[in-house]
Amino acid sequence: MWLRLKPWVTGGFIAGIVALCLYLVLPIQSKIKLGLDLQGGVRVLLQLEPSPEVPQINRQIQGQVMQVIDARINGLGVAEPQISTVGNDRILVELPNVKNPDEAVRSLKDVAKLDYKIMPTAVYERSMSDKKYASDPNGAYKDSGPIVYSGADIKSAASAPSQSGTGWRIEFETKDPEKFGKMTQANLGKELGLFLDKKFTSAATIQGVITDQGEITGDFSEDDTIRIANDINAGALPVPVKVIENDTVGPILGKIDLEKSLQAAMVGLGLVLVFMLAYYRLPGFLADLALIVYVLMLLGLLAGVHAVLTLPGIAGFVLSVGMAVDANVLIFERLKEEIWSGKTLRAAVQIGFRRAFTAVFDSHFTTIVGAGVLFMLGTGTVKGFAYTLFWGTAFSLFTATFVTRFFVDLFVNNDLVENPKVYGA
Repeated sequence: MWLRLKPWVTGGFIAGIVALCLYLVLPIQSKIKLGLDLQGGVRVLLQLEPSPEVPQINRQIQGQVMQVIDARINGLGVAEPQISTVGNDRILVELPNVKNPDEAVRSLKDVAKLDYKIMPTAVYERSMSDKKYASDPNGAYKDSGPIVYSGADIKSAASAPSQSGTGWRIEFETKDPEKFGKMTQANLGKELGLFLDKKFTSAATIQGVITDQGEITGDFSEDDTIRIANDINAGALPVPVKVIENDTVGPILGKIDLEKSLQAAMVGLGLVLVFMLAYYRLPGFLADLALIVYVLMLLGLLAGVHAVLTLPGIAGFVLSVGMAVDANVLIFERLKEEIWSGKTLRAAVQIGFRRAFTAVFDSHFTTIVGAGVLFMLGTGTVKGFAYTLFWGTAFSLFTATFVTRFFVDLFVNNDLVENPKVYGA
């Protein structure tokens, strides 16, 4: 309902909102973040799967996976990634402007559990001749001895050219040089095999005691060594993950979608402004001013909370504009009826707004509840649509019953325009 405040207080409050929103929004190019569907990138939904070591997925495991993924993404150099939980056993990862989408997805799903094992001679020879063990990729892992060192014991890793200059290797530094030294000393002359996610990667004969530094060699490309080093630095995932959704949007397609969606939004908003002005005259003009305040409020919110604007988010924005117009139509139609019944302008405004409030509030409230449920239960782009629809509808209710009312009262109470026809009657 209308709050009975002094006009200068109400006007100052609205002016303050507009000033704050302008401060948050401008310059708009650097304040409003765009989603993957508008600038290109990769969206991956990961399913966390139980393992013999972790039979049940819980919030703690989900949080650990998020930490590892966050560290890996930082290693990829992706700017402003978005990582969020979905339920208790899923994680949504959004990576804008990714140069190599396949490599990024591979980095997210690989467990990257690094193990060193002492390999029997027969297993070593078979692995070197048939690295995949043909029928059983994990055969060499199962046929080798116990784990003597793991990736968790490595302090840091980095990609480097091989000494021959024809390939690439991974140099690493150990956390506990004494531990690594004792392990190599105890196994002099034996084959030390390296396994990544239980798959044989490379092996070397331990010819001397190694303490603080070592290297991982194999048939690696530069991208392989960068990815593996990044995964080692980030740590292994506590549980396996499965990619259940993988959407890639090219930057060119995203740019086209952005231009078209913004054009559609501007054209739609422009037509609404013209319709309100032409049909409702002065009240329509005042409603247009309130709509501008509404747009600034929504943009200010998106900029203030660093929300990401997606294509469905723009759709939610446009839909909430329709809600705002619908609210003003209900109010102004009630206003006309009160003027036609012979009431004065002041009485018509008071009664019209009061009687229209219930219908306006009910329609907005049901939309707000629906958008809230969508946001809580939805994923990905559904959340973007629900977010802008929720806040857009809430701001629509505020501007229709508070801002528009202030502008109308400003004209009516000060007798600036007294002709009822100007009010659409």
